[in-house]
Amino acid sequence: MGYLLGLKEYLEEAYHYSIFQQAVDSKDMWALHLHGHRIVQTKIVEDLIYDIKLASENQEVEELAKLQVKCLYPTNLLEPIKGIMTINQQVKSLELQPIVKPQDRYVIKNKSLFPLMKQQENVRLTLLEGEELQGIVIGFSRYDLTFLAQGVPIVILRHSIYDLQSDTGRSFRKSFQQDHKDWETSELFVS
Repeated sequence: MGYLLGLKEYLEEAYHYSIFQQAVDSKDMWALHLHGHRIVQTKIVEDLIYDIKLASENQEVEELAKLQVKCLYPTNLLEPIKGIMTINQQVKSLELQPIVKPQDRYVIKNKSLFPLMKQQENVRLTLLEGEELQGIVIGFSRYDLTFLAQGVPIVILRHSIYDLQSDTGRSFRKSFQQDHKDWETSELFVS
């Protein structure tokens, strides 16, 4: 049985990182894309286990389930991202809702993400409500992945991913990769 060179060390360093805690610590305004095709601009003031607390400009605090957040980034990136994100109408028409049970989600395994990140392979990322981005994976943790689309970094929550595909349309979903094991073709794979 083989392994990916550097994956274990990467996970030890980055796997428990929380973008929500980084947002709290930054005290900056963040744009959050929420289910229902809503975008809110807010400060994240507390990172709880399953929820986050948001503070509006008038300092009213609201609690929001993390499961409602699809992606986030500093508000200064709002305009560039609007021009980068497209909609896959076929996926949008599925009217997918947040998936509560982790075992029912569209999982992208760490073994698939790590070679994509290291080799900076261009991929297409599709979210549950059909939003699509073209770019590269530049980092990931247990809960999210950082995606660079046309030079703009966007943090995508892993629970909001519908699919991740190569330029040729090959899926990196766990359900497909269980049989195909594309990570074994990576130069990082050691048998």
